[in-house]
Amino acid sequence: MHTGHRPVSHRHLPDWLHEGSVAVDGQGRRGIVQFIGEWEDPVTRSVTVCAVFLRPEGGGTEWIVADHDALNPG
Repeated sequence: MHTGHRPVSHRHLPDWLHEGSVAVDGQGRRGIVQFIGEWEDPVTRSVTVCAVFLRPEGGGTEWIVADHDALNPG
């Protein structure tokens, strides 16, 4: 039996969290969800299946939140 960490699938995300929704991260940055999908951390090489890619509402540089639990509805 496999007891390791299971990746989060899209069906386990909160209902409010989807492409186009507004989210606030743990640092208070507010952004629009551009994409939810796989992301590989360039430092640790660990893969997150449902990372959240955000962009500021007025445009700007996208950032990635690996753990969706760190986000709140905006």
